[in-house]
Amino acid sequence: MNFYAIRAIYKFEMARTFRTLMQSIASPVLSTSLYFIVFGTAIGSRMGEIDGVSYGAFIIPGLVMLSLLSESISNASFGIFFPKFSGTIYEVLSAPVSPLEIVIGYVGAAATKSVMLGLLILVTARIFVDYTIVHPFWMLGFLLLTAITFSLFGFIIGVWADDFQKLQVIPLMVITPLTFLGGAFYSISMLPEPWQSLTLFNPVVYLINGFRWAFYGIADVNVGVSLGMTLLFLVICLGIISWIFKTGYRIRS
Repeated sequence: MNFYAIRAIYKFEMARTFRTLMQSIASPVLSTSLYFIVFGTAIGSRMGEIDGVSYGAFIIPGLVMLSLLSESISNASFGIFFPKFSGTIYEVLSAPVSPLEIVIGYVGAAATKSVMLGLLILVTARIFVDYTIVHPFWMLGFLLLTAITFSLFGFIIGVWADDFQKLQVIPLMVITPLTFLGGAFYSISMLPEPWQSLTLFNPVVYLINGFRWAFYGIADVNVGVSLGMTLLFLVICLGIISWIFKTGYRIRS
């Protein structure tokens, strides 16, 4: 394992984040804070509890997940797309660095940035809403697992995209709507049939519910199913990335 190469890629990507703190960190935290103010404080104070949890606290896992998914994809996709766009990807491919080491460097940096952002949002949420974390280790586990999984997904998008517009298509047109419809702001048990059953086909439902269970011990779906679905998506992403490097899809050409 070439740890020097992994460290070089990782440090380069992390340095890019700290050069753009306003865009990478401050902007997502500010946007999420506005959600807390509007939904948690203003609207939440006029709503009842959901499964014994105040509405302001109930939406915290969903809001964290909303930022985590979008930022994981954005960080990882741009991280690999820009070397392709500038042509420096060939320097990486010609270096004595294996595909695994390349993925660890880029995805590791993207996941680190997303976890940092998620924890920062949780700290910020404390200013607006009082909440507890029943299973802190599970919370950190779901946070890390989701960040890694969707950073891998972002890596795939970065390889697939051939212009800057395509980098935004999946996060804006697919991931964000699925998150809003995945129980970020409500319990899916509140939906009438057949919408409640149809919602179970939304993969983001399992991510949000697993994360919410770690906070309050409540969930609309079994936590084991949530964990299994996340791991399944992780394995699928790893399989696709393995195929990309074997075939050279949009990397060598």
